[in-house]
Amino acid sequence: MVTTDILKETFWSLSSNKVRSGLTMLGIVIGIASVITMVSIGQGAQASIATSIQSIGSNLIIVRPGAQRSGGVSGGAGSSATLTIDDANAIKSEIPNVQAVAPEDSKRSQVTAKGTNTNTQVVGTVADYAVVRSIAMEAGTFVTDQSVKSSAKVAVLGATARDDLFGTGSNPVGQTIRIKNVDFDVVGVTVAKGGSGFTNPDDSIYIPITSAQHYITGDTFISTMSVAAVDQNSMVAVQNQISDLLLKRHNISDPLQADFSLMNQADIIATASSITGTFTILLASIAGISLLVGGIGIMNMMLTTVTERTREIGLRKAVGIRKFYINMQFLSEAVALTFLGGFIGVLLGWGASLAVTKFSGMATQISTSSILLAFGVSAGVGIVFGFYPARRAAAMSPMEALRYE
Repeated sequence: MVTTDILKETFWSLSSNKVRSGLTMLGIVIGIASVITMVSIGQGAQASIATSIQSIGSNLIIVRPGAQRSGGVSGGAGSSATLTIDDANAIKSEIPNVQAVAPEDSKRSQVTAKGTNTNTQVVGTVADYAVVRSIAMEAGTFVTDQSVKSSAKVAVLGATARDDLFGTGSNPVGQTIRIKNVDFDVVGVTVAKGGSGFTNPDDSIYIPITSAQHYITGDTFISTMSVAAVDQNSMVAVQNQISDLLLKRHNISDPLQADFSLMNQADIIATASSITGTFTILLASIAGISLLVGGIGIMNMMLTTVTERTREIGLRKAVGIRKFYINMQFLSEAVALTFLGGFIGVLLGWGASLAVTKFSGMATQISTSSILLAFGVSAGVGIVFGFYPARRAAAMSPMEALRYE
């Protein structure tokens, strides 16, 4: 019966000052909505990055020229001239549990075809690249071992590169494109994988690595090497064996002086997840400041309410209402404000996350844990910031409260 009375009193008290109650809840609503939206954006970005990394291939080990040092990169990792095609051939032939090895020599170039042009990534590689990077063909064939041996002037277009040069959905197999004033015959088009930025596999053109070195880059070294292990369990062993083999081939006795660096797919995903996780926490923390502001607003309102209802409190205590119930009365009003504000904030944050995905194209991911956390924090705010006003009301002397004007 007492609980029912407290709930009724809470309802009438808050509804009698609708505007003030609504403005007080606004801070909580904005805070909860901001936290959920920011966390969903961060988690969506994390999932998107992980998916993108997984899409480039499975059980992948990346070998780059330049020495990797703790705390940073030295030796110009990725740009030094230390790896060769012979290194790639040695890895494939001498190391067990290697499914495929794909050396690359890449460069962005202007590409033209039939009056159209685009600036895209030209990837010189080998037949194993399709295996390592899980590339499927929409039309034609990929680069072959024979085309690599003969330095054939053939090209395979990514889906986006095809659309830019020949039109959306066209079949350009048999057509000619020009890269750095050299004509290449189109022999295939890859299935779209999705992606963005400079590493978008769809916005790339693949040619034999020997042709790239002869006609496009002029290099004798390779820019990177991708190695696919037969399964995930063998990745660490394969990575260690690659390191030992390259140290031996490059006549380096001290591993700390290695002129190459290795990173496996799990390391890449872990690093990316760590970075996006940090940014998610940062965004949520900034958004959480509004929760603190909302909590201060609730305390301010409840202190005002206590002052306005001083005579009522004195009368209740005079007729024998226990201190505990008066405390619970004012605390329940604060908690009710935060719960209602939290519920509205969850709905608003959910809608804002969906709107971000729809109108900006940015991936968001709403998790149950973030909603429960936000709702739990809002309840905690109500209890913490409502406790002092409630305690102050309950501690009033009946005689002083009744004399209050």
